Parts: sequence; C-alpha cells; structure tokens
Amino acid sequence: KEWGDVSMAAYRAALTLELLHNASLVHDDIVDESDMRRGRPSVRSIYGNKTAVLAGDYLLSSALDSAALSGDIKIVNNVSLLGKQLSEGELLQLFNTQNTDFSEEKYYHIIRLKTASLFSAATRIGAISSGASDDAVKQMDRLGDIIGLCFQIRDDIFDYYDNDTGKPSGNDMHEGKLTLPVLYVLNTTNDETLHAIATRVRAGSATADEIAILVRATKEQGGIRYADDQMERLSLEAKALIANFRNPEVKQALSLYIDFVSERTN
Repeated sequence: KEWGDVSMAAYRAALTLELLHNASLVHDDIVDESDMRRGRPSVRSIYGNKTAVLAGDYLLSSALDSAALSGDIKIVNNVSLLGKQLSEGELLQLFNTQNTDFSEEKYYHIIRLKTASLFSAATRIGAISSGASDDAVKQMDRLGDIIGLCFQIRDDIFDYYDNDTGKPSGNDMHEGKLTLPVLYVLNTTNDETLHAIATRVRAGSATADEIAILVRATKEQGGIRYADDQMERLSLEAKALIANFRNPEVKQALSLYIDFVSERTN
C-alpha cells in the first residue's frame, strides 16, 4: 500500500493546496463578513475588504503557479477541480438558506464540497504524486473525504458551545445555517415551535432568544450525540481503509490523525 518516496511534485502539490486553502479562507471571511478566523483577526478586519479580495486573488494565483511547477498535468487538473468545488460549496451554502426542508443529504453535499473536497484533494494528489495505481488513488480519495467530513461535523458541534463562557455561540444559526446536530432533532421531532424557529433561522429573522431555544433543544434531544455517532461511524470506515498498510509508522500516524480530527477540542 506504499507507493514510493516523496517527490518534488508532492512538495509542489502540498504548497499548492496550502496556498489555495488560504485563498479560500480569505475570500470566505469576506463573504461571511467575519472579523475573526480561528480566534485571530481576519484579513478583512485588519485591512478591509478591497485589500482582502486582492490578497486572496494573489494567493490563488500563486497556488496555480505552484501547481504548474509540479510538472504533472494530473495535479494541475485536480487543483483546478478543487477550486471549483470549494466555490460551488460556498454558493450552495448561501442558496441553502432558502430551502424549506431539513435534509441531511443536502448538508452532506455542501460540506463535502466546501470542506471535505480539500482533504480528499490532498490525499488523492499525494497518491498521484507518488505513482499510485488508480484503485489506490480512489482509496486515498475516500480516506480524505471521510476525514474532511469529520472535520466539518466537529467544527459544527463547536458552535453549540463556547469554550470561554460555557454558553453556546449559535453563530452558524445567526448566519442562517442549520448543521447536522439540529437537523437530526428537526427530523425526529414533531415540535412545530422548533420547526418554525428553524425556518426563521434560515430566513435570517430568528431572534437571539429563539436561537438559544433551538440550541438548547438540539443538545437536550440528542443532536450532539447523533453527530458524534456519525463521526465514529466514519472514523471506523477510514481506519478500515488503512488497515492493510505495511508501513506501521504511516499507519499509526494516519490512525492518530483520524482520531484527532474527530476528537479535537478546538
């Protein structure tokens, strides 16, 4: 299951993905009007939207330049696909605020594009750069996909808690987003009040008190536990994909990383 040494193309690909990822974050903060990024001021909050747009564009152009320097058209094609997927995911998330259903399928489709696509691109391109077979590339693509899904689900759970105050932030709901924990509750309850609040969340008209009610109901009615169970299911599948790896160090490192993504606290 191991496919060769780390090549210069792999280093170029890694740099490309890091640049593209950062470009997407800079642009996302503009779209979301976010002043903070992982506890630090966002580029737009420091320099303004105009500079942030140009900085994001510069990072994106640098990513494409790095991809070209890999000398591998497959890597270039996969990087181009990733750029499209990230943008499509953000657009679908914006349009999803107009939906009247509470579909988990749509939720997974969005996070697969806006988040998991980056992880699957990293594992897929890594395999390509080391000369892996088509079957192995598909296997690593699924591994990255699973890790990315778990990463986003864990991120969404964080929004129901605040590490500093112990109170839920509900920022996602303030932005009109309904994530996996609350979707589970909405799909398993006949409470018309909760459904009405969720509809107002999507419309951007829910009050802070209403959002607090929905957050509390999500926690009390098993939404967080359900999301944790889904991550556990996905993690087991991910570990099955690496079960036959011959290199024990690589296998252990990937196994620990899978656990970290699902269990991280920040």
